[in-house]
Amino acid sequence: MTSSTGVNRTSRVELPSTDGRWHAIDLMEPRQWDEHPHPHSTRIAFAAAHAVADPLADNTPGAPAALDWDATLAFRRHLFRHGFGVAEAMDTAQRNMGLGWDVAQELIIRSAAQARELGASIASGAGTDHLVSATTTDDVTAGYLQQIEVVEGAGSQVILMSSRELAQVATGPDDYLRVYSHLLAQASGPVILHWLGEAFDPRLRGYWGSTDIAAATATFLDLVRAHADAIDGVKVSLLSAEHETSLRAALPTGVRLYTGDDFNYPELIRGDGTHHSDALLGAFAAVAPAASAALTALDAGDLDLYDTEMAPTLALSRHLFERPTFHYKTGIAFVAWLSGHQDGFTMVGGLQSARSVTHLATVFALANECRLLPDPELAGHRLRLVLAASGIVR
Repeated sequence: MTSSTGVNRTSRVELPSTDGRWHAIDLMEPRQWDEHPHPHSTRIAFAAAHAVADPLADNTPGAPAALDWDATLAFRRHLFRHGFGVAEAMDTAQRNMGLGWDVAQELIIRSAAQARELGASIASGAGTDHLVSATTTDDVTAGYLQQIEVVEGAGSQVILMSSRELAQVATGPDDYLRVYSHLLAQASGPVILHWLGEAFDPRLRGYWGSTDIAAATATFLDLVRAHADAIDGVKVSLLSAEHETSLRAALPTGVRLYTGDDFNYPELIRGDGTHHSDALLGAFAAVAPAASAALTALDAGDLDLYDTEMAPTLALSRHLFERPTFHYKTGIAFVAWLSGHQDGFTMVGGLQSARSVTHLATVFALANECRLLPDPELAGHRLRLVLAASGIVR
């Protein structure tokens, strides 16, 4: 029996809590989300997509990444169908956490070919993670240029990722300005600058030459103002709405701010009446249908409906990205498995074990609350498998 509120009263799932107690939730009827095969008109929105591991491959910690290419590319088609561009081979895809450059470049090439076939947008990460050793900024610059060549050759827009190697060898702001100025002069088209905070990668502490955010921001803005014609936008992942609103107001005309704030994106995308953020978010990989419905309302000028559609996704996103934030990828892959986008809950580097079972149970509950589970009975069955495998049976 289904109630008027969309709850299937005959189906319930019991979830464990950290204190050993259990609570039951009703499985929600799946919502029939409208597809949006063309990009949204009022905001540019990229979803940073995860990579699906091959369940038959090794994919243990330290092993070379092996992907399920069919499922990985099918997930990108899912994002394209909801009006998103794909941000490829970023930290969501486990870049610097198991996904090496050898597989990342194949992922970029395959995904860009698919985007081209479908007339969709794609931007891909170029970094320096292939370098065996880097002792100078010249080494870092050369490494960046090698990856930029691959990304541009694939027909993708370039995202200049933050570089662990640059953070290690740079001695101050001038080193960052020199490296990035050279890269921007060499890129064939406007790029997206990616400033990834240490919550996502502790090895990026002190990026832009300072641990003081105000000083780092000043250096960052000096770079952007000097090379505005070569920059499409900046993607900032510092998880501070206050910092983002201040930064976007200071950007040169024509340079976008792509929010990477998975804690505050609804208000930042909505805007303050003067400025707004576009989006490049890992969270959108988990909540794509709901976020697409919100952006469709925004395109129609219906701010109330935008708020209504986007609001339920925020609790799920904040839970996915709770500390340690860099393990959010586990929850993204879990939602994809619950939703039937992949056959197994396995990840490159064995990172399916990076979150607790109770954390994953809450992911299930929040995704269910958002009505994001296309087949709730399948999702409930898969959750029970995880619980049983962990020795949690009532």
